Amino acid sequence: MKKPHVVLITGASSGIGFAAGQYLNTRGFQVIGTSRTPSKYPNHPFQLVAMDVLNNDSIHDAINQIISEHNCIDVLINNAGMGMAGPVEELEMEPLDKVFDTNLKGPIRVMQQTLKQMHKQAFGKIINVASLAGDNGLPFRSVYSASKAALMRVTESLRLELRHTSIQCTTLSPGSIQTPIAASRFYAPLVEDSVYYRQYQSALQDMDAHVDKGLKPVQVARKIEKLIKAKKLKPHYSVGPFLEVVSPIIKFLLPQRMYENLIASFYNLN
Repeated sequence: MKKPHVVLITGASSGIGFAAGQYLNTRGFQVIGTSRTPSKYPNHPFQLVAMDVLNNDSIHDAINQIISEHNCIDVLINNAGMGMAGPVEELEMEPLDKVFDTNLKGPIRVMQQTLKQMHKQAFGKIINVASLAGDNGLPFRSVYSASKAALMRVTESLRLELRHTSIQCTTLSPGSIQTPIAASRFYAPLVEDSVYYRQYQSALQDMDAHVDKGLKPVQVARKIEKLIKAKKLKPHYSVGPFLEVVSPIIKFLLPQRMYENLIASFYNLN
């Protein structure tokens, strides 16, 4: 009997990570999720190990635990992340640094530790969860967009570096998905005398509305299963509402100013 793939999912206590882990678990995969505090989730439907993607020692210990228990890590899904909203002019540097540390340096840290094992076993797949926001500089989500764009570029570079190996990597960019991301997002304060007050207030309402009307997280989970089973991974995949998925194509085809005007209109900035 063929041994099930061992799949490691970071940030698996809620949202996309939880949905992916739960779905893959029912599909016969050996799923191990991570959380900073697994004890908060005693009835979790799949195994959780303690990992803080901001801490190299924590990552090292979690990877060693998984290898000691399961002997391999076949698939890494770098999902842990956080959002940030606010006008560029009014952003604070400390939370900005934490978003980049989580969304960019976190996945890099986990990949560095996991790749060592994948080289030993001469096999592995890495799926870095980016965002369709990474294809555009979205208003009042500049830092989140930039961190996800950076993760996409790092993944493209890593693909080339791994060409001589049997390890594959890709990015999966979700659009609006029904997750509790708003609860963990950093927000610049909404200040009434700010020159951005009206636009920022409207953008915050739109962010929540787009999430509420987004796809169910299980649709991302199904996409992840297809990528795990794919023989050869392309550099980039996306999943989300139709207009969001085709947005990067429209951006490529339209004149720059026309596309910028469309984005401004979509976010009620005119």
